[in-house]
Amino acid sequence: MENPMFSGRRLTRRQLLAQGATLTAGAAAAAVAPAARAAVTAVTPTPVKPSSPATTPFVEPLPVYLPKQPVSGSLYPAPANTPGAGECGRPDHQRWANFAPAKFYELRVKPARHSFHPELPEQDVWGYDGMMPGPTFVARYGEPVLVRIHNELPANHVGYGSPEISTHLHNLHCGSESDGFTGDYYSATKYGPTMTGPGAYKDHLYSNCYAGYDSSSSTDGDSREALGTLWYHDHRLDYTAQNVYRGLSGFYLLFDELDSGDENDPNPAALRLPSGVGKYDIPLVFQDKQFDSGGYLAFDQFETDGILGDKFCVNGKIQPYFKVEPRKYRFRLLDGGPSRFYEFYLTFRGADQMFTYIANDGNLLPKPLMMSKIRLGVAERADIIIDFSKYAGGTLYLENRLEQVNGRGPTGNILKPGTQLLRFDVATTRTGPDNSRIPSKLRELPPVDLSEVVATRTFIFDRSNGGWTVNGKLFDVSKATVKPKRGTAEIWILKVNGDWSHPVHIHFEEGRILKRNGVAPPPHEQGRKDVYVLGNNEELRVFLRFRDYVGKYMMHCHNLIHEDHAMMIRFDIED
Repeated sequence: MENPMFSGRRLTRRQLLAQGATLTAGAAAAAVAPAARAAVTAVTPTPVKPSSPATTPFVEPLPVYLPKQPVSGSLYPAPANTPGAGECGRPDHQRWANFAPAKFYELRVKPARHSFHPELPEQDVWGYDGMMPGPTFVARYGEPVLVRIHNELPANHVGYGSPEISTHLHNLHCGSESDGFTGDYYSATKYGPTMTGPGAYKDHLYSNCYAGYDSSSSTDGDSREALGTLWYHDHRLDYTAQNVYRGLSGFYLLFDELDSGDENDPNPAALRLPSGVGKYDIPLVFQDKQFDSGGYLAFDQFETDGILGDKFCVNGKIQPYFKVEPRKYRFRLLDGGPSRFYEFYLTFRGADQMFTYIANDGNLLPKPLMMSKIRLGVAERADIIIDFSKYAGGTLYLENRLEQVNGRGPTGNILKPGTQLLRFDVATTRTGPDNSRIPSKLRELPPVDLSEVVATRTFIFDRSNGGWTVNGKLFDVSKATVKPKRGTAEIWILKVNGDWSHPVHIHFEEGRILKRNGVAPPPHEQGRKDVYVLGNNEELRVFLRFRDYVGKYMMHCHNLIHEDHAMMIRFDIED
């Protein structure tokens, strides 16, 4: 069941912009007829978004997934770099000879029944493998994988969301044909403007190689470029927010010799961080939701600034609890959007507690930072370590204190108390020894060589005629705004015009913030990043490289409503 106020037929960005223009014209007419305006206001007051039904916090456990398993044995197909029978019309895979897959996975995008909370009705969502969030992938550098993504969504779907999909693995270093470009959407009967035909599935080749593969003296690339916490989500043109809101997101974790995923690793180079995905290494995706009076998930298609919910889900459950042992845990925090920012605090008996910050945007920092709070924009990630050993038998809370009342972004006010999102129930004893550690050094940063820079480009994120623009233009899926050369570096200046917050995501490679508003960024932003949060009239200078692959990629605001309303550019890497 769907609330007609928030659901109904799917509307494209162009239709919404046209409606916005109509409303703007109506407002202009009202400006010259105040009496008429007063009469209209009296008859049709501004609608107020209803509150979601009340729910009791901390009645369900946190969903935690074990790693997804590859297909093996006789079920393993004969993969190829060219499209197979029944596959959509994608380009051939780049660098197949370098990265022929060692493992094969199948992922099915399909409707499913889901319970957000036992006091709300079970309802229809969309999920990878029918799960919300989708299954967690665990991969390793040097082991390329092929993921066959089947689209099993109903072609006759009615309501918000699109049954065509394009899956983006944020922010893997891979060929553009596997990046999930927004125009590469497909189903068995339809296909996007940058594809050549429909298909029931699409093969994604995830090379799991370090950036700098071609230029590094190592056969695997530059290990200083390693990623750790990635996530995948739908990126369908005009419908990213709606499809992700329906459930299409999940985690993809990468390990290597340094961050090996084994706290008992005898290799002296291994960090031995808290390990065991689903045991002591826990991914957490935070997403706010709005429900109608009947308790069904609602989405306001007419809100173009950004949508906020009044219920907070962690791994698809409203305010769950998590039972932990009195030992160290690694938590991978992800702001899954669509529009809300968070500032997280850890509390015990009402007092703020310290934790260890080890990675930003999935990239290990050079050394750990002791923190009492952390702010995330949409799609930003933070890996933290919490040592529960001194809280045996106690209860802690992870709470959000950042005030946000609309799609402009956070107000800057810090609320105390905030909203408790996740409760930790600490056992009195451990089930075994804790051999994990927090080393004094994590991952060395690659150097920034400004002599590589061949161009400096400026991108201004703004609003125009009801749409969201970059350099005054709406997104054109068929046209590259810029065409950087493979093997070069550039400086991109990112600027916000106005009192808005834009978490800007650049696909393909991590960058380095050189300056934030003319000064060095804070310590947690001095590592490698792929989401660059811009606030009121802010400016960032970002150093970027373009290596190993060519093809079409994107830069966009990751407030998914802004993205769907055209705040995006295409850039093509060329030889």
